[in-house]
Amino acid sequence: MTSVWACLLLFASVTGEEEPSGPPGIDWGQWWTYDGISGPKFWGVVNPKWSMCRVGRRQSPVSIDPKTLLFDPNLTPFSVDKATVSGDLVNTGHSIEWRAGFGSRALVNITGGPLSYTYTLTHARLHFGARDTQGSEHLVGGKAFPAELQLYGYNSQLYRNYTQASSQVYGIVGIALLIQIGDLMTPELRVLLEGVQNITYGGTSVAAASLVVHALLPNTVHYLTYEGSLTEPACHESVTWIIPNKPLYINVAMMHRLRRLRQGNHTLANAPLSNNFRPQQEFNHRTVRTNIFFTTADQRERCHLHDPRIIYKAGSWLTS
Repeated sequence: MTSVWACLLLFASVTGEEEPSGPPGIDWGQWWTYDGISGPKFWGVVNPKWSMCRVGRRQSPVSIDPKTLLFDPNLTPFSVDKATVSGDLVNTGHSIEWRAGFGSRALVNITGGPLSYTYTLTHARLHFGARDTQGSEHLVGGKAFPAELQLYGYNSQLYRNYTQASSQVYGIVGIALLIQIGDLMTPELRVLLEGVQNITYGGTSVAAASLVVHALLPNTVHYLTYEGSLTEPACHESVTWIIPNKPLYINVAMMHRLRRLRQGNHTLANAPLSNNFRPQQEFNHRTVRTNIFFTTADQRERCHLHDPRIIYKAGSWLTS
């Protein structure tokens, strides 16, 4: 094990902070990346506090197999408050994050659907690829989208804040908004990403325009849901994931802007920020539930719940 630590230290950033679970001098928050010796394969090896990244059996992201979805008649639509909130847009060196500003009175709560508690939105995180065939963390039928925007909230009925909730049962909700390339960009996604050209380097931030988070959601009441984990260290299995059944849209020009962003600072810009996604994880007999139901072509008769002829398949916006 000594040789592994010695090798890893060559790639670690030394900050003077000490982490009790490994060699001193490593800023673990900056150490991890999405490839190489500090990539996902090593997250659960080098830091014992991140062991769930290696041994967890309810990890995220996953590839959704449309043919194995389970219709649940008890899944009602979920709700996101329509409040307008301010925030900051940050290049964390791992992803683009929008962080809600809690100085204002406006809070955005997420309720209903598969959720038994109220969850308060804290941030959104954007994952995207260097090319259009990859970028999203969640896959559908084994196929990726160019990008994925994840909205995160914590269980504000049971826990004091996101940090406390992130490692606890029913602690976090994640709404995974899959993003496709299109001529017309989703308007509120454009608002969210205004100013992205001002955060080229890791560690930079800019005040974001006021955002109506509800307006980011695609126009559908249908979604998929499953129990999983955070997709970055420490990979806590505390997340109820909700995946709406329609994508958002981003235009080519904005994708080009995103692909110019860098992980490092202006003196050591190093790698591009793109390809910041964790590979899909083992499904391990979990169930993905959905409220998508079928009617016959003439809309007169609902199909029987257990009709063996009924299967789900990926939509044309993924396969085209």
